Amino acid sequence: MLNVQSLPSAEEIALAKLSSQELSAVLEANGDVQNFSVVGKDGETHSVQLPASAVKLMIEVLTQLGQGNSVNITPIHAELTTQEAADMLNMSRPTFIKLLDSGDLPYARTGNRRKVAFVDVMQYKRQLDEQRLATLDELSALDQELNLGY
Repeated sequence: MLNVQSLPSAEEIALAKLSSQELSAVLEANGDVQNFSVVGKDGETHSVQLPASAVKLMIEVLTQLGQGNSVNITPIHAELTTQEAADMLNMSRPTFIKLLDSGDLPYARTGNRRKVAFVDVMQYKRQLDEQRLATLDELSALDQELNLGY
């Protein structure tokens, strides 16, 4: 898992913005493979082929850095610690442990530590978001019904 904890500097933000724009401009819309020429420190030019999905990911990372955000990349099949998963769900670790103990999320034990699949955490997060939106819709409809002016 790639995790950059510090925020980018002003120079990094400016460079990331420019790089994101440049990469976006040369990204081929329908190509599966993108060809790049890279000049090494020795001055030699190297031809590099990258999957279009990797280039799109780089553009997104650069866009986020260009907005002053830090970036965290997690492989989809990664296993997370309970603290990492709790952080992703914006809750405390003890609250997250209660979710595991109640069976709301599957987990595996590695020794005395619990590990949770990234995909399971993201699926749970989507379900939470959907429930929140449904509840918000119900409250909005009730406000309209009661003519509360919202």
